[in-house]
Amino acid sequence: MKIAFHGAARTVTGSKHLISLSNGKKILLDCGMFQGMGAETETLNRNFGFNPAEIFCVFLSHAHVDHSGLLPKLVKEGFKGKIYTTPATVDVTRILLQDSAHIQEQDMHFLNKKRREEGKSLLKPLYTQEDAFSTFEHFVPVHYHQPIKIDENISFEFFDGGHIVGSATVFLTLTEAGKTTTIAFSGDVGRYGDPILHSPEVFPQADYIIIESTYGNKLHGAMDSFPEELYRNIQETCMHKKGKLIIPAFSVGRTQELLYALNDLELDGRLPHIKYYVDSPMSTKVTEVVKKHPECFNRSLQKLLKRDNDPFGFRGLQYITDKRDSQALNINYSPMVIISASGMAEAGRVKHHIANSIENWRNTILMVGYCEPQSLGARLKQRPEVITIFGEPHHLKADVNEINSLSAHADYNDLSQYLSCQYPAEVKRVFVVHGEPNVQNEFKRRLLKKGFRDVEIPELHQEFGI
Repeated sequence: MKIAFHGAARTVTGSKHLISLSNGKKILLDCGMFQGMGAETETLNRNFGFNPAEIFCVFLSHAHVDHSGLLPKLVKEGFKGKIYTTPATVDVTRILLQDSAHIQEQDMHFLNKKRREEGKSLLKPLYTQEDAFSTFEHFVPVHYHQPIKIDENISFEFFDGGHIVGSATVFLTLTEAGKTTTIAFSGDVGRYGDPILHSPEVFPQADYIIIESTYGNKLHGAMDSFPEELYRNIQETCMHKKGKLIIPAFSVGRTQELLYALNDLELDGRLPHIKYYVDSPMSTKVTEVVKKHPECFNRSLQKLLKRDNDPFGFRGLQYITDKRDSQALNINYSPMVIISASGMAEAGRVKHHIANSIENWRNTILMVGYCEPQSLGARLKQRPEVITIFGEPHHLKADVNEINSLSAHADYNDLSQYLSCQYPAEVKRVFVVHGEPNVQNEFKRRLLKKGFRDVEIPELHQEFGI
């Protein structure tokens, strides 16, 4: 049996891990798209490092595009097997893959218009919306704690990963020549005490563990401080300065956390009486999907549902889907809160809202998540006097504030707690993936101190015998 790492190897994106059995069957853990890798991103996404037609089945840990985004390309290039994942992940992935295909088609249309004028050959997207729809036929929804035996060699079970709605730890039981091997794949690990989701679940003892390490050298702030920090920003910007509070937020996870916190303020009788907008068609769709999966909610939220049938809805909230309604917000100077994608402010409607609001001292741009170093969000955090948006210089007069207590990724304490269900001496090897090299090396040292004897940090396309 062998395992090869074709993504999220010494980087935080492109999750793809290939298990090859001696009988020729090949199992793929995630099929993620590389993002934010500069000039090499396109090349990385064009080349899997393996033949899609040879893959027997796929296990998808969760819906985020860096874990699911190349599934349509896999199908397009010959994959004919089944994709096993949780019901909530099926629903969210449908939305994200359609959006990814739509963006690619739009980008290629724009680029090819210029290339045609220059007499250059035309480019093709990684996949189309039609390819995305074809992928959905391969999904097989499987609930948590539902052991499934695919054949005489392969069995699996999902355990709640606590990262986003539907996220799962994949626990595989593989049999070769009468010998049984167990492999646990973390996907992305969530945080303990999340306001909405279950904490990451314990999973059975494993022979091999593949674990993410995004924040393997950091500690996050306390999540329960977030509603109060959000309240202070609304009070200062909307009530005192009479301005707009613009919040770039990821459609999956962060938008729902914001809405839940605002709903919590309303239940406490402290939510200011202004307009609140979610201006993102995808965020609107994802929020509706999240509402349909209360089985993913933690005990506190389950209890709340008995007296509040919509924990993501409150007085003054409006969802904006029509482009004209979105544009109208830019000429509306009333105090308001606008939650809009993308979370890094690098694309989408929020970028337009920022461009139209950045030169007004009354307004505030509130960053609530991680931003790639070259993104608009990261540049805003530096608070320069002048910042370029859509190729135009803007004088930064609005406030730029940050709330750093939110993260859907486990820190090193969470990761340690996640692994506490394992006896280190019985784990033959730990593979550390989905992290930057310096972070992974620090996390590796922590794992060795905890008694794990063999810890590897794979390179891209590196293969190991297990």
